[in-house]
Amino acid sequence: MLTRIVLFLAQVACDFLAALFLARFILQWARVSFRNPVGQFVIAVTDWAVLPARKLVPGLFGLDLASLLLAWLTQLAFLALAYSLSPLGHAGAGLGLLMGSSLVEVARMAIHLAMLVVLVAALLSWINPFAPLAPFFNQLARPLLAPFQRVIPPLGGIDLSPLLLLLALQVLLMVVDSLRGMAFGIPM
Repeated sequence: MLTRIVLFLAQVACDFLAALFLARFILQWARVSFRNPVGQFVIAVTDWAVLPARKLVPGLFGLDLASLLLAWLTQLAFLALAYSLSPLGHAGAGLGLLMGSSLVEVARMAIHLAMLVVLVAALLSWINPFAPLAPFFNQLARPLLAPFQRVIPPLGGIDLSPLLLLLALQVLLMVVDSLRGMAFGIPM
C-alpha cells in the first residue's frame, strides 16, 4: 500500500514536471510568446533545470532540445523508480526498455497536450474569442490545425478542423498505446 502511494505521488510529480518541460519545448517550437500567464508559469517552474541543461545540450534549428531531453529524463527517472519498487521485481527490465518506455510516455504526453490545446482553443473560439488567453491558445493550435484547414473549409461558418484533428490525435494515441503495451510489464 505504501509503495503504491509513493509511486502515485512520484508519478504525479514527474508527469507534471515532464509536461512543463515538454510545454516549454512546444511553446518555443510554435514560436509562441512567453509573455502571458501560462508562458511565465512554465518558465518560472522549469528555469532551474533548463538553463543549466542548455549549457550541455545545444539547440538545433531553433528547437530547445534541453527541454525535450529533460522531459524524457524525468519520465525515465520515474520509470526506473517504478521498476525498482515494483513488487514483481522486473529484474529483466534493462536500460533499453526503460529508455524506450520513457520515450513512449513523452510521446503520449505530447499527444495529450496537443489535444488539450486544440480543445481549449476551440472552446475559447466558441465561448469567448476575446478572452486574454485566446490568442495564446490560437497561436499554439494554428500549426496543428493548418493542414486540416487547407483540406476542409469551414462549413456554414463552422470550422470542423479541430474535430478532425482530435480524431487524428486519438488514432495516433491508440498507436502509441499499442507501443506502450508492447513494452510489457510497465507498471502504470
